[in-house]
Amino acid sequence: MKEKCQVLGSLISAGSFNDFVNQVFWLTDHKDSSYVCFANVHMLMEAKQDKEFQELLNSADIASPDGGPLSKLMKLLYGKHQDRVPGMDLMPRLLQEAEVRGKSVFFYGSTDTVLEAVVARAKVDLPKLRVAGYYSPPFRKLTHIEDTAITNMINDSGADLVFVALGCPKQERWMADHKGKVKACMLGVGQAYMTYAGLEKRLPKWARDLSLEWTYRLWQEPKRLWKRYLVTNTKFLFEVAKLLLTKRTRKMQLSR
Repeated sequence: MKEKCQVLGSLISAGSFNDFVNQVFWLTDHKDSSYVCFANVHMLMEAKQDKEFQELLNSADIASPDGGPLSKLMKLLYGKHQDRVPGMDLMPRLLQEAEVRGKSVFFYGSTDTVLEAVVARAKVDLPKLRVAGYYSPPFRKLTHIEDTAITNMINDSGADLVFVALGCPKQERWMADHKGKVKACMLGVGQAYMTYAGLEKRLPKWARDLSLEWTYRLWQEPKRLWKRYLVTNTKFLFEVAKLLLTKRTRKMQLSR
């Protein structure tokens, strides 16, 4: 497996986009149960203020640098180019590779309408892809009996990859809770269902390269997201500034 780098207290996986593709399929072949997180500024700040969540993130088999600010910060800290590896880009590629490699996939989370749109596109674009199943859980806390039944359903499907879309941090907690129970590689892909199904547009690549996707999300859902982005982004910039200042101070002290 590829190395992990410490970024603001969290361990984030390093490597090229293709490295991450190969790592995921390595997990399906060599680990009975595993999970993959897609880390962005929101997740990093969530981990910074919640040590239990940070431990969950650090325990992930892969923690992909989903956000542009995160991949840029990794390059700044460690002096190596780091590809941005968002769930929105990795999921379609993994589906393509799953078809080629004969792996089966399961879609968990979101709504029936979104799931049906995801499966419909997959069947058109990837007719030989083995879709083991899909399920939209109730939008409430599951009972133990319900949770066990869902786990058994996923395992009985024989899925190699389970894409999970419950939103952060719920999907990450679900994957960590089900490691060892769900016999597959689980991937917390969040909004990737929406873009893959064509239900939500993405910004042009040049805008994504400038890390402007958060502004687009804010424009889409201002009432729900304005506080998160205002507070989270400000905290992130403060933590980065503090980290870089500390690093510069140490460098100056060593050079004396």
